Amino acid sequence: MTRVVRFHAYGDADVLRIEDVSVPAPAADEVQIAVRAIGLNRAEVMFRNGAYLQEASFPSQLGYEAAGIVKTVGSGVTSVTEGDVVSVIPTLDMARWGTYGEIINIPARHVVKHPSNLSFEQAAASWMQYVTAWGALIEQAKLTAGDFVIVTAASSSVGIAAFQIARSVGATVIATTRTSEKAQALRDAGAHYVVATTEENLAERVAAITGSKGARVVFDPIGGPAIAQLAECMAVGGILLEYGALSPDQGPFPQFAVLGKSLTLKGYLYTEIVGDDAALDRAKAFINEGLRTGTLRPLVSRTFPFDRIQDATRFLESNEQIGKIVVTL
Repeated sequence: MTRVVRFHAYGDADVLRIEDVSVPAPAADEVQIAVRAIGLNRAEVMFRNGAYLQEASFPSQLGYEAAGIVKTVGSGVTSVTEGDVVSVIPTLDMARWGTYGEIINIPARHVVKHPSNLSFEQAAASWMQYVTAWGALIEQAKLTAGDFVIVTAASSSVGIAAFQIARSVGATVIATTRTSEKAQALRDAGAHYVVATTEENLAERVAAITGSKGARVVFDPIGGPAIAQLAECMAVGGILLEYGALSPDQGPFPQFAVLGKSLTLKGYLYTEIVGDDAALDRAKAFINEGLRTGTLRPLVSRTFPFDRIQDATRFLESNEQIGKIVVTL
């Protein structure tokens, strides 16, 4: 028996339960991992609340990211062996392959031998954010040196990952945040410029920064009315990648800006990468190299022990911290 976090009904953090369960031997294509650290993500909060793309079948597991030591492997697995130090790339089914547990089974395709310079906490804080940002900026937008990219909700772990990935290819990052309170922290995390949207005119600042050309790429998880303002800030032929819908308000479709500038507006999910073996291999290579060299530096803002998983997820929901919340075992 091992301790695993499950929930038996949708609800707030109080529905999470640490329960003793029997974890089966890994399937032929799976790896069994003794977990040392777990990365928390807002997608897991949405899943627990019944507001995610996937529905739970109760009792349900949850969790996308973890790092630990390989305990055993399935009969068809050759990529890792017992004793390897590994981390987990988000799967396509967190209910089936949840990471909130002391012992977990994960498909081998989603298990990575991360660089030895990372701690378990840093490794557990890496893959969701970097795969999401890499897929949008590199795979979709083909971001390159000389480009300007606007990153909204910039203090999130995905926002910080986007800074680092953009800088690694020579692009210039314009981060947005509501107030100037976090401006210096965002610059320290890698943003070239920070715009406080409740204190400054975003379009005017972007025009000044880009020499009136606008940003070719926008990476946004908010949506809503702000899309029209973001479109105003974009260069001709630019691409706006929408990877979330944090705004509760329906926004106007900025058809004149789109037509006048030949913009591309694209909905994007990290599943486009993790569901495509070739794209996933490209993501692994880019991210692992960045982690090895230090070009990509996962930020852990706070850690909680496993017994306080409810407190950890409450903290995630109620704070806009810069970096990732991690649970340690």
